[in-house]
Amino acid sequence: MLYIPLAKPIQNFPCAFGGRKDSVSIPVCDSLHKGFLPNPLQYRKPADAGVDDARLEAALQVVAAEVTAARLPGAVVAVVRNGAVVAHRAMGWAQFNPEPERRPMAPDTIFDLASLTKVMATLPSVLYLLERGAFRLDDRVADFFPSFAGEGKAEVRIRHLLTHTAGLAPWLPLEQEPAPRPELIERILTAPLQESPPGRTVIYSDLGFILLGELVAKVSGQPLDRFAKEHIFFPLHLPEAGFNPPAHWRDRCAATEYREGLGRHQVGEVHDERSTVLGGVAGHAGLFATAAEVAAYGQMWLQGGLAGGHQILSPATIAAATCDLTRYSTDSRGLGWIVLRQGAECMSCGDLFMPGAFGHTGFTGTSLWLDPARQLAVALLTNNVHFGRSDVAIRLRPRFHNAVAAAVL
Repeated sequence: MLYIPLAKPIQNFPCAFGGRKDSVSIPVCDSLHKGFLPNPLQYRKPADAGVDDARLEAALQVVAAEVTAARLPGAVVAVVRNGAVVAHRAMGWAQFNPEPERRPMAPDTIFDLASLTKVMATLPSVLYLLERGAFRLDDRVADFFPSFAGEGKAEVRIRHLLTHTAGLAPWLPLEQEPAPRPELIERILTAPLQESPPGRTVIYSDLGFILLGELVAKVSGQPLDRFAKEHIFFPLHLPEAGFNPPAHWRDRCAATEYREGLGRHQVGEVHDERSTVLGGVAGHAGLFATAAEVAAYGQMWLQGGLAGGHQILSPATIAAATCDLTRYSTDSRGLGWIVLRQGAECMSCGDLFMPGAFGHTGFTGTSLWLDPARQLAVALLTNNVHFGRSDVAIRLRPRFHNAVAAAVL
């Protein structure tokens, strides 16, 4: 793959990392008009897609400023308007730590997507099976997992897992007592609910999506990673999207957090502790992909489930999954997705996306937001946790998305 670097000079800046300050230059790489894009995406000049070039550049500089200030290691941004990629830029460092080597971000850097796994692997796999009559949203979870029993659990439905309204705890410390995968899943199935009855309170729960990943495996006979690869990623032409990247891809992966137990930063290994003890394949976290692949997946949702001549999901399913199903809560949820409603506050997509937009974030510093009214898909992938756990991405996301929305003509 060939990349076109920006013509403007690269700025030097003092950067702090791990108690050490070095004078380094910020690598910036623009991939417009060169390189791999998943079908049916293509590069186009911003003006030809109804985007103001200068305003779009200003949006990209919002991200670059965080890298320049050493608050963020690096990022890759992909912006799609009307099916055309109008920005695809890598900034900063995939791995800042010079041991074994300092590596710049590239447009095809592979990221640990963290909780984007929920909407990019688990959700479409569940919906794929739903469309084929494997179950209905109002089927009881206990009908598939008999040990999912106890006070209130008899009324928990598949739709409750998808909307985070089952009453399950956000997470369990599975990593503190590692065990074979079936035993770990059994701990989740037998854990008590935090809220009962279901369907009244939104509690964002990794456990619910772990169970949904297990539901895919139980119904289809294939583990989630194989099912998603075969039925979602392969027809979408997303070759890097998947779980547990092979070791020879690690020099293309963005580094995440330093782990005391390993004595190094993680690279190409799942960051989420619960996914780790589950073997790297779990319904809530563990997926890896590039920014272009994340944007292409988002574009499929904007096109009514169609991509590259393949109808991945039906328009009816897309519509059902992206409406606000939790109007009783301040946390607006569709099936899997966060859905923007009028007057919502503190949204990661900022203040200017249209009501009905939908998206999701990931703990490592990733996000995908889709604005159907503007036919706009925005993938912002960072390795924020490479510099430690901070709130940099929390403020960056809305400021960046505001600037992108303002660039749409």
